[in-house]
Amino acid sequence: MTTFTAWKFDAADAAESASHTLKQAWREGLVKVEDYAVVEWPTGADQPKVKYENRDEWRAAGWGALIGAVIGSLMLLPTLGAAAGALVSILRKRVQDVGITQDQLDAIDQQVVAGTSALFVVSSDSDLDRLAERFRGQSATLVASNLVQGEVEDVRRAFES
Repeated sequence: MTTFTAWKFDAADAAESASHTLKQAWREGLVKVEDYAVVEWPTGADQPKVKYENRDEWRAAGWGALIGAVIGSLMLLPTLGAAAGALVSILRKRVQDVGITQDQLDAIDQQVVAGTSALFVVSSDSDLDRLAERFRGQSATLVASNLVQGEVEDVRRAFES
């Protein structure tokens, strides 16, 4: 199953560090990463910086567009003013179609603020226990996911402890 997760970190540079851990786990076959993005929001900055790495054609479509829609609708488009309202509504509808709720979008919007960072990941084929070992101690909070409730609790226990 393909999984979308959004992880929040309490430091503006922490998600970048977590992305290195993710890439290493990917190289070692612990997870198949379909796409990911890092959002860094330094203290005092008006907007976050979004980093997409190694954007190959196969990653630029599908889930990659979804991550862009999530980030754009939550953090970047609202700064364009009321004219962007219709576009934001369309993007939010798109992410809801894949199991990401309005409440989850609101949680991302409220928690990823100046002084924090986030790692958005679309993955599949994970060895959850071994993957969680890699992320231990990185102080991530699972903010949103398209997992069902029982799976969300399992992921939180594994990664947030």
